[in-house]
Amino acid sequence: MVKLMRRVGIAGLLSLSLLLGGCSLLTSGTDTTSSTTSQQSESSRNQTTSATGNTQQTYKQLAKMTYQSGSAAAIKVNSGKSTLAASQWKNSKIDYGNLDSLNRTTTDTAYLSKANLGRSEGRTAQTWSPTGWHNQPITVNGKRVYPQNRGHLIAYTLSFNLTSNGQYRASEDGSLDNPKNLATQTAYSNQKTMQIYEDQVRTALEQGKKVIYRVTTVFRGNELMPRGYWSQAVSTDGSVNFNVYIWNVEPGVSFDYATGRGKADSTMQVAGADKVSSSQNTSTSRSSQSTTTSKQVERELVKYGYKYVKKALN
Repeated sequence: MVKLMRRVGIAGLLSLSLLLGGCSLLTSGTDTTSSTTSQQSESSRNQTTSATGNTQQTYKQLAKMTYQSGSAAAIKVNSGKSTLAASQWKNSKIDYGNLDSLNRTTTDTAYLSKANLGRSEGRTAQTWSPTGWHNQPITVNGKRVYPQNRGHLIAYTLSFNLTSNGQYRASEDGSLDNPKNLATQTAYSNQKTMQIYEDQVRTALEQGKKVIYRVTTVFRGNELMPRGYWSQAVSTDGSVNFNVYIWNVEPGVSFDYATGRGKADSTMQVAGADKVSSSQNTSTSRSSQSTTTSKQVERELVKYGYKYVKKALN
């Protein structure tokens, strides 16, 4: 990576940033946002978009963005820094946002401690079908796959000892089949990309730290399947601090987000689809008892997209 940086110089670094992000990185102050140049898959041209305002306007800006095949699986919001205030943490709970008029999930905000950690083994079957859910098998590269998951906004393993209303009560199982905590998520987004950020939260809780963790499903218009997941977290000691938009995409599959139905599409690529699993840096930090930083996560995303960047610059 150092050699690459020396070769391409400042101009190369700018190209690297744009190629990996698939669009510009949203920046904002507390609950505000502005964006610069972005790339949309609907057009091969660079387009300039900008927005200023509050959380609602940030949401609208994210909803307008379209994933570009081959780009990174997540982009930064507010330069990757959370707008959550660590001082707001008081007691373990989850504020589950109400479903909207189309029965879609909205925003869940969790105030977590070590007591909220649980294991995924022995979970019962899920029965709730979130909007856009079809559970249809698709043949991708000769393999029969199920590209959709019932994805939790707040991970099941982070929601123990809390009732279905999010209030603390000892011995409660995690939030497994709560309609306010489930959306139609691609297997890749759920099991790969989102896992990187959930691991940061999980590691901090294992170390006895307290974390505020918020996830918002981002829908475009009246579409039934989210375009992405706006995820941010901050720990009370400041060691965890991230703010990202996770694309709800699947390698080898394209989706009609209005209905949630998908089809095999060999042109759909996600940077690092052949490599990404749970973050290697996060796994290492969990054994060494040091929390993964946002910079480490960003370096991993660079690694995932490196082969695409190298090809474009050569």
